[in-house]
Amino acid sequence: MPECTEQMLKKHMETGDFSRVYVLYGAEKFLLAKAARKLMAAVVGDVFPDFNLQKFDGLTASVDQIAVAAEALPFMAERKCVAVSDFSLESRSPSEVTKLTEVMQQAPDTTIFLFYHPTTVMDYKKSSKWRSFYKQVSPWADTIEFALRSKPELEKWLCAAAGRRGCQLSRGNAGYLVDQCGNDLQTLHQELEKVCAFVQQGEITRVQMDQIVTKNLETTVFVLARALLAGQYDKAYQMMDLLFAQREEPVMILAALGSVYVDLYRVRAALQSGETVSSLAKTFDYKGKEFRLRNAQRDVGGISLEQLREYLDVLLDTDAALKSTRTDNRLWMEELIARLLLISRKEHMV
Repeated sequence: MPECTEQMLKKHMETGDFSRVYVLYGAEKFLLAKAARKLMAAVVGDVFPDFNLQKFDGLTASVDQIAVAAEALPFMAERKCVAVSDFSLESRSPSEVTKLTEVMQQAPDTTIFLFYHPTTVMDYKKSSKWRSFYKQVSPWADTIEFALRSKPELEKWLCAAAGRRGCQLSRGNAGYLVDQCGNDLQTLHQELEKVCAFVQQGEITRVQMDQIVTKNLETTVFVLARALLAGQYDKAYQMMDLLFAQREEPVMILAALGSVYVDLYRVRAALQSGETVSSLAKTFDYKGKEFRLRNAQRDVGGISLEQLREYLDVLLDTDAALKSTRTDNRLWMEELIARLLLISRKEHMV
């Protein structure tokens, strides 16, 4: 099946030269959902959109329901759109997949199919069912992947979005917002809305962002980890208090904290083996998250593999305790902080 770009999809909507079938997928759910809405509107136009747009939840809709909608002609319009969200071929029987393919082949030319994944993760390259399905419909279908944006792309988007809301956001402060909130565009959009509503107009400063923005779990845990590595008792417990105040689940906090120490371990092991840090991005899944390796390389100086193994052992002990006992989870997390700080103290005494 041809791989269409986001720019090509935009061109299709501008010219009205549509493919018969579109499949929208990828990790960047905010832009994916936005593109799906625009595509639906472009296909059906302004004439009786309630009749000419039929939407289905792909997790519950039957192929028969999709077939009935696909065979119906548009009402006083040139086209109709049958949009199916989060459709999973993996959960369908071979007969259902066959029927769906036949429906798409036999449907009137006035029917445009849209399969989009606003919440589920779908990788058709790893799915034999999707590959087989695409092979059969490829002559008249397009797929569009919405990948996570790079930090420069996010900065540019945030600056433009702030401008549309009557505010000014510098490129540096846009990068600061990404650092605080992560690279999920839906989250960044929500946080920017909050900041712009607070500022109303004019320049957005870091002080204002610190007052308004809710730091994401990964960012707060990273600050916590740096405090632990530096042996900063007060700051470490302050960050833990903040995480509990934000109602973060202890298991999720532990997972995020563990990933920081795993990054440190991998970087230290690579450096001691004479490998480059960039080689880790090829071995492990750091696509779009290369900054984690840069952070680890900056922070790992003076920490040995043996010490990192001690950290990981403590994290593993806490994970087992959280999942096997009924003791207050906060107590386990506070004990974890104390044990990690003791290891850090030993480092600084060496």
